[in-house]
Amino acid sequence: MIKKKELVIATKNRKKLREIRQLLNNSKIKLYCLEDFPGAPNVRENGKNFAENAAKKASVLARFTGKLTLGEDSGLEVMALKGAPGIYSSRFSGWPKDDERNNRKLLRMLKNVPFPKRKAAYKCAAALADKNGLIKVVEGACSGIIGFEPKGRHGFGYDPLFIIPKHKKTFAELGERIKHMMSHRAKALQKIMPAILAYKNNQ
Repeated sequence: MIKKKELVIATKNRKKLREIRQLLNNSKIKLYCLEDFPGAPNVRENGKNFAENAAKKASVLARFTGKLTLGEDSGLEVMALKGAPGIYSSRFSGWPKDDERNNRKLLRMLKNVPFPKRKAAYKCAAALADKNGLIKVVEGACSGIIGFEPKGRHGFGYDPLFIIPKHKKTFAELGERIKHMMSHRAKALQKIMPAILAYKNNQ
């Protein structure tokens, strides 16, 4: 019997964890989360970009767990705001992190910006590391437009505001099936999946 490859998902965000589990649905991979490793350190996300944060999470937690680890960092970049909120997306409106408060702040900042100039992109970096160091870092992106009010009940983060022009609906309206076909996170994980499956050490 072939032993499954083991992978730790380095996040404590339950909504993000659930989505990553769905996207990495593969019978050859046994997934763990940080709750499976009591005492796992909180990694300070102080990188200059998504890739640096993802790499740091993967490397630190791979050393702690001793297993192949996936680190991920993602967020929203709005052109009219010169790329903000960017790496500060989840804590855009301060602590504690709150999706609805972040969305309200974003709408306030874009109050006088017309629809054609509300272009934005979701960005995601995914990093793979084991106890010996960083293995691979990839990135994915999805373009959209920020709406004038939240719409839809699916997803999380800025999904109720993030309109996909092709569908003229937000990610929160489109639902998981369609989102998982085109999202920034889906694209990044598709890129890193070959490296996960090729990893030789089954721990």
